[in-house]
Amino acid sequence: MKLDFVKDYSTDWQALDNAAKIFPSNSSKKDTKVFRFAAELYEDIDADILQKALDETIKEFPLFRSTLHRGVFWYYLKDSNIKPKVKRENAPPCSSIYDADIYNLLFEVTYFNKRINLEVYHAITDGTGALHFLRVLVYYYITIKYSHDFDGSVPKPDYDASINQKAEDSFKKYYKRDRKNKSISESRAYKIRGTKTAEHRIKVIEGTVSLKRMLDKARSLDTTLTVLLVSLFLCAINKNAELSRKKRPIVLMVPVNLRKYFRSESARNFFCTINAGYNFDKDPDDFESVVKYVNEYFKKQLNAENLAARMNRYTKIERNAFVRITPLWFKDIILNIAGEITRNETTGAISNVGSISMPDGFEKYIRLFDMCISTDKLQICVCSYMDNLVISFSSSFKGTDIQKDFFRSIVGMGIDVSVVSNKTSREEL
Repeated sequence: MKLDFVKDYSTDWQALDNAAKIFPSNSSKKDTKVFRFAAELYEDIDADILQKALDETIKEFPLFRSTLHRGVFWYYLKDSNIKPKVKRENAPPCSSIYDADIYNLLFEVTYFNKRINLEVYHAITDGTGALHFLRVLVYYYITIKYSHDFDGSVPKPDYDASINQKAEDSFKKYYKRDRKNKSISESRAYKIRGTKTAEHRIKVIEGTVSLKRMLDKARSLDTTLTVLLVSLFLCAINKNAELSRKKRPIVLMVPVNLRKYFRSESARNFFCTINAGYNFDKDPDDFESVVKYVNEYFKKQLNAENLAARMNRYTKIERNAFVRITPLWFKDIILNIAGEITRNETTGAISNVGSISMPDGFEKYIRLFDMCISTDKLQICVCSYMDNLVISFSSSFKGTDIQKDFFRSIVGMGIDVSVVSNKTSREEL
């Protein structure tokens, strides 16, 4: 394994942001810490035009040219001259990208039939940052391929942050020292058990529903779409939980985009997480009670004051004098242990990146966007474009009963669901 010392640093390097520091120490074949965003168009992808679009996009996101290096005390990102190349998709979703022995780019752009895929290693950016990249990539692809449709009047992309804004470490910008900050303590959560997929391949089951119908249902329950989806997920897990272990709460990790609470155009990581849990062994197990409980929890947690305190707790640890001088090999051990503790505190995860916007007129070229993520558990990723709300389950388990019950609950609300899945083994081919 290569090791770079501080004396080799130059102006083309930058430290990992606070959220990114845990990913290199916790990446494995079981969980590659890679996520995928995809855009499905109405026509097959032209590889040459996609390459031209990528060439233009990378100019606006120089951070994505970075490679990940080991320093004495921390990992860091270093600019490279590697030119990213598009390629036909030939590997399972969210396959490993980061290799500690090779200084390669931390993202890949692939295509298959009508789909453009962007896969990103989490140490370089979060879902919002990756989505900005994909939106710009699709923008260039469409304006290049269909240039004759615009009659010289090409609409501008709605993400026009400067290079410096995109590269900003917003954790550092908004950190405020507060000696009153207390540590965050969570209890052990119910863990899903079952036979794992071969070669740690993730099973992706994707359901597409009407965004309007789902929003109408959420409003009828006096709540938000995210709370509705979290509640459906909790109930689906509970329905399939082992009775002998139901005393532990079912807990879902929910990433929160901090850009909604603190002004930032950063294309790097800028998120924190909250844990939305429910104890079905002690509390009412009817759906309306779960929705009400989760709704109140979100109202308490999702405000700038609480999120700033949570963000500052973790940044404070990073700034601790003893932590800063601790060698990286020892930090790897500690961060790996911290990752294992976090995994024990959650049952699964759900991430909603919200509605995806593109310039007016682009809807005739784009059918939908979707996303999925690597996991050693069970996770939902949600996004929407126009009226297509895509709910993607990523799972390391062969069993699909939880996914089935989740989508059946939506159908039971009178909302149609279109479901597709990938193949994870030769037996499924």
